[in-house]
Amino acid sequence: MKLATLVYLKRDGKTLMVHRNKKENDMHEGKWNGLGGKFEPGETPEECAIREIREETGLELRNPVLRGFLTFPGFSNDEDWYVFVFTGTEFEGELIDSPEGDLAWIPDSEIADLPLWEGDRYFLKWIEEGRFFSAKFTYRNNKLLDHSVVFHDEITGRNLY
Repeated sequence: MKLATLVYLKRDGKTLMVHRNKKENDMHEGKWNGLGGKFEPGETPEECAIREIREETGLELRNPVLRGFLTFPGFSNDEDWYVFVFTGTEFEGELIDSPEGDLAWIPDSEIADLPLWEGDRYFLKWIEEGRFFSAKFTYRNNKLLDHSVVFHDEITGRNLY
């Protein structure tokens, strides 16, 4: 089981994305992704998000906003991945040459045109709609087989199916 974060930094109608094209044997090779990565021992999801943004972009993120939770059963090496999804609008610093791939500020209207994981198109829409979600995406051989989602009402805490 792997615990990870996924962070979408946003400013001026654009989202910071990474084109995964630098690491050998990268399961995300060729895809455009948000930023983030695996937890280190003892980290909270927020601490992981802040550290990963610093390591991958050079930016200092403040106040990441939790937007949802993703489950990917058997995603890589038959391991389940559990991912906390954040957005961030409060950050400062200068972008570095990321070890993960090429960083680019992509206009929000163009993100869906990028080579993304198929499931990303769903939850990126939910983020834009302001919906808090818990979703499961099942992939086999890099193809999306199925997905399900529960939306949560942030005021009442009730599930909205």
